[in-house]
Amino acid sequence: MTFPDQTYPNIGAFADAYGEQLARAWASVDRATLAAATEMLAQAYGRRATVFSCGNGGSAAISNHLVCDHLKGVRTDTVVRPRVVSLSANIETITAVANDISYDDVFSYQLSGLAEAGDVLITISSSGDSENVVRALEWAGANGVGTIAMTGFEGGRSAAMADVNLHADGDNYGVVEDVHQGLMHVLAQYLRLDHMAAGLVPERKF
Repeated sequence: MTFPDQTYPNIGAFADAYGEQLARAWASVDRATLAAATEMLAQAYGRRATVFSCGNGGSAAISNHLVCDHLKGVRTDTVVRPRVVSLSANIETITAVANDISYDDVFSYQLSGLAEAGDVLITISSSGDSENVVRALEWAGANGVGTIAMTGFEGGRSAAMADVNLHADGDNYGVVEDVHQGLMHVLAQYLRLDHMAAGLVPERKF
């Protein structure tokens, strides 16, 4: 069964059903896996490695938003100085690679020129099967770059390839993307909290 699998009498009823699906998908994210992703990012930021992110469509928007919340957010009130780059942000590079080489290589090509062993790649793909995301994971795995995949639906190839798979159990793109956006925020805010003086926390807005 998929969601939605019926029509609804009004938007309020649909909103309530959507909220139930969102709560279920959020609860499905394994907390031990989330802790592993947090530790990978904390170590990367601590050694000044670069964290790359990528995704398509709505996932590209999450990838770009991640740069803001991790680059600026994690740094606020802390001594952490994250290096964060979204491979989904440079439309000139993306279209040049897509036109001259292949859209399947738009992320892996950028990684091959920018990434070093010890860096981290975060991929965001609801299906987990976007070819350009899979190729980025392949390149990262072969070149010493740690990987975190955010997935939904059945997880796709990304779920099996990544070092850490943050999986949301949902089959609605909006629901899965909402969980991925939330995970991006949770990772950023927790890393900030974890490096702040405790007395500052109640004085700040998150």
